[in-house]
Amino acid sequence: MLIRYVTSEDWAAICKIEADNFPKQEAATPNDLRRRINQLRDTFLVVEISGCVAGYIVGQAVFQRYLSDNLFHEVEKNTNQGGFIIVTSLAVAKESQGQGIGTALLAALKDVAVSQKRQGISLTCHDYLIAYYEANGFVDEGESASVHGGAFWYNLVWENPYLDKL
Repeated sequence: MLIRYVTSEDWAAICKIEADNFPKQEAATPNDLRRRINQLRDTFLVVEISGCVAGYIVGQAVFQRYLSDNLFHEVEKNTNQGGFIIVTSLAVAKESQGQGIGTALLAALKDVAVSQKRQGISLTCHDYLIAYYEANGFVDEGESASVHGGAFWYNLVWENPYLDKL
């Protein structure tokens, strides 16, 4: 397993993984994914196994604690330092699920957050995923204001424990 930054050549595989993992109303469009690849290369990680993309995580670095729905479609270059990485997608190919890939991607994004002197990582998830993210060091901070895809979401945050030591 190799974790690396995204390249434009990963786009088709990422589009397939996104479509396979999320209902249409929640999935990023191919155009949104292309914009994320082009604009967020320093916070967009993929897992490669045997030369194939097996999963990815992407988030935009902004100066807000929680994800707002506009971040799913409005992509701007990341701030240089500080703020939170707001995760808009974490997905693993169906045939690669259950192998710890999501956990490895979260750990790698934490390393990115530390190296970029971010306050932490924030994301939204459905209630059935709260325990998964808590097991990966995130804290449930309650209901989200997000109505993305017409769904109900919870805010989960990982605070960078090294920020004051950097």
